[in-house]
Amino acid sequence: MSETEALETHLQELRRGTVVLACLRLLRQPGYGYGLLEDLQGRGFDTDANTLYPLLRRLEKQGHLTSEWNTDEARPRKFYRTSPAGQRLAAALANDFRAIAAAIDALPQED
Repeated sequence: MSETEALETHLQELRRGTVVLACLRLLRQPGYGYGLLEDLQGRGFDTDANTLYPLLRRLEKQGHLTSEWNTDEARPRKFYRTSPAGQRLAAALANDFRAIAAAIDALPQED
C-alpha cells in the first residue's frame, strides 16, 4: 500500500464518525437524503450516497432520526429530522469530539 493510499484509508476512518455528528446537527431542520449529501460535501464532509443512505436508515432505526414522506411534489421525498434522542446523542458526541481534539492538541508535535 502506498503512503497516499494509507493516508486516504486513515482519513476515511477518522471522518466516519464525524459524518454521524454532522448529520444529526444538520437534520435539526428537516432534510432529504440528496440535499443532505450536497450540504455535507459543501461543508467539507466527504461522503457518498452509498454511505449516507444506509447511515440515515440506521440512525432512524436506532431512534435518532424520524422521517416522513413529502408527496407534495412530483417526486416523493423522504424527509429526515433529528429526534430528541438524536439531539442528546449529538450533544454527547460533540462533547467527546472536543475532548478528543483537546487531547490531541496536547500531544507532542513533530518539529
